[in-house]
Amino acid sequence: MTAVKPFVIGLTGSIGMGKSETAKLFAGEGVPVFDADAAVHDLYAGEAAAMIEAAFPGTTKSGAVDRAALAACIGTNAGALKRLEGLVHPLVTARKREFLARNPNAPVVVLDIPLLLETGEKVDAVVVATAPHAVQRARVLARSGMSQAKFDALLARQLGDAEKRAQAHYLVMTDQGLDHAREQVKMILADIRAKLRA
Repeated sequence: MTAVKPFVIGLTGSIGMGKSETAKLFAGEGVPVFDADAAVHDLYAGEAAAMIEAAFPGTTKSGAVDRAALAACIGTNAGALKRLEGLVHPLVTARKREFLARNPNAPVVVLDIPLLLETGEKVDAVVVATAPHAVQRARVLARSGMSQAKFDALLARQLGDAEKRAQAHYLVMTDQGLDHAREQVKMILADIRAKLRA
């Protein structure tokens, strides 16, 4: 008898839309979550550091990537960004495979990937965390070291929120409080589990 693969939810959302908090809500419901951002952080602190230093000299300190130095080195250079992604993406993909291999018996898993739709990641259902633009802007500009110019540059690299919502199977509105978002996550999981039982 062949093993049934977990149902894979791809969770995404533009910067400041509440994706990370939504991932925590899925985890709170007992669903294993793969956090692509956390994987990148981990890789920058170890495995990827030497490769990044070789490609972008002066961007590491004490064997770990200095994110500020790397950001300054890459700036708005699309070619440099693609080069960085070419180094890091295969390592993140390997971590994702390890995560799936560790959870073969989970009925549902979540892949929390910021550029899920931009990279064409194959998943069984897409969940998009979203909020009105004014809420998103206020959240992002409240972050340390953020400016309107940086915010605009980040948005330019991502699919627009309307386009993401159009490609979503499910939406989680994150501007109406945590309890409201939690109820939406519970409803999504109930709907998926019902379909899996059908």
